[in-house]
Amino acid sequence: MEQTNRTNINLSTRLSLALVMGFLVVFSVVSPCLSIDSRGWGDDIKWKTFEEGKEEAKTSHRPMMMVIHKTWCGACKALKPKFAASKEIAELSKKFVMVNIQDDEEPKDPQFQQDGGYIPRIFFLDSFGQVQKDIINDGGNPSYKYFYGNANSIVNSMNSALDKMIQGVRIEDEL
Repeated sequence: MEQTNRTNINLSTRLSLALVMGFLVVFSVVSPCLSIDSRGWGDDIKWKTFEEGKEEAKTSHRPMMMVIHKTWCGACKALKPKFAASKEIAELSKKFVMVNIQDDEEPKDPQFQQDGGYIPRIFFLDSFGQVQKDIINDGGNPSYKYFYGNANSIVNSMNSALDKMIQGVRIEDEL
């Protein structure tokens, strides 16, 4: 009787272990394809949380680009597919630490409220985490400087950020 119970336990343990191992194998194969972190903003982009982004910007000496959006926002929903479809944004993103801020993750720091709390907002930060107040949507509404409605205006600001910063630091700061 004791031998039968031990055999049943061993069989049950082996079966459970096999199921767990199978799940881990399937998850490790499928998870790289899911791009959960993109939240629809571009699966080809290496997105970071704000904390991860601050750390990576410091160590990599790359500027940071931060997209602040809300799941319920109509303007965010309209911009998201344009952003995600842009090959130029995806290519330029390799020169930035890309930060994806959604809903309640928005930092409370006043530097992220430059001209209001509207959404979506896109900020460019140096590698020390400071918003570059002059890198704005030049073709947009002056009352909403960090609002972008199309991919081309974002590409223009990304290029402007790269022109104004070397290794994530403002050029004039180095002089």
